[in-house]
Amino acid sequence: MANMKNAEKRILVNAKKNIRNNSYTASMKTAIKNVEKAVLAKDKTAAEEALKIAIKRIDKAAGANVVAKNKCAREKSRLTKKVNEMK
Repeated sequence: MANMKNAEKRILVNAKKNIRNNSYTASMKTAIKNVEKAVLAKDKTAAEEALKIAIKRIDKAAGANVVAKNKCAREKSRLTKKVNEMK
């Protein structure tokens, strides 16, 4: 348990940050899964729409420093490649 006032505040702030960061990560992962599902279903239009949303969510997570920028670039590249290889 925290003994000092600033330590108590840090606990509260860290809890808020943790919730926010988890929501960024979860929404990013969900968007990625939606793209992969559309690719497996061979639905090009749905995959392209899901890709737009996924790229937005990935960029948002990168902007909030929740995920490393290189990981975001790698994820976007892989997803775009999968969608572009569809016929």
